[in-house]
Amino acid sequence: MDQRLTHIDEQGDVRMVDVSQKADTERAAVAEGFISMHPETLELITTGQAAKGDVLACARVAGVMAAKRTSELIPMCHPLNITKAKVECQPVRAGERADGRVGIHVTTTCGVTGKTGIEMEALTAAGIACLTVYDMCKAVDRGMEIMDVRLLKKDGGKTGLWLREA
Repeated sequence: MDQRLTHIDEQGDVRMVDVSQKADTERAAVAEGFISMHPETLELITTGQAAKGDVLACARVAGVMAAKRTSELIPMCHPLNITKAKVECQPVRAGERADGRVGIHVTTTCGVTGKTGIEMEALTAAGIACLTVYDMCKAVDRGMEIMDVRLLKKDGGKTGLWLREA
């Protein structure tokens, strides 16, 4: 494993990595997140009774929008011409998770043909989708908890395929 921090130069200053000499390659990333909540909150979401409207549709759109704007939020992240952004939101009911938590499992997939990876876009999409669920349901459940936002897979570029181990 390479131990160098690529966003730090020889003097210890932060910088955006120069990718100008790298070849364009197809790259993809998959990330996930989970927002836990009371079972009653999940019921409001899945039955379409949330006061602010279709929570999962809004979370999917927010995740895609976030992926497209990642470089505006993370200072050293390159702006990318994203070719693919998908956000899936799956309700998780009692007994479906080993820890017993109830909520929404978010999975994001992003793709690009470019000089640098798209992991940050997939991670940002997952986090913002979860935050959108929180925003739309906070009036009934302020105790919701966002967790497990993490990269599951990245492919392409010099380092090729990386998969999270189970």
